Amino acid sequence: MAKLTIGFGIALIALGVLGYVDTGSTHPTALIPTWAGLLFVLLGALSNTADSKRRMLWMHTAVTLALLGFLGAGSRAISEYLGAHGAPLAHPAAIEAQVAMALLCLGYVLLCVRSFIAARKARSAVVEG
Repeated sequence: MAKLTIGFGIALIALGVLGYVDTGSTHPTALIPTWAGLLFVLLGALSNTADSKRRMLWMHTAVTLALLGFLGAGSRAISEYLGAHGAPLAHPAAIEAQVAMALLCLGYVLLCVRSFIAARKARSAVVEG
């Protein structure tokens, strides 16, 4: 999961840089996914350890932040879309980036939950067996 977390962070970094360039490099808020991505790369590096307790700590921290990223980016995109009331969107590139970040975060959360369930089943199978 550490490699997945680092890859997820790199995807967010790319999304932020592309969004910043797409907006003509005038909107620094387009770099928000980049800063989040750097944090996920750090968390992935920290979770790449043989100590299972530390790995669990950093991975649970990463999935919690990804869930917050999904909720934040998704709610912001929905709010801006509904606030347009059928008029042309003021910043369509921003909404596209928010939706992309929300979907990336959701996918990451789902993969982590699946992995956490598999790890728990594997641990309980070892204890029972």
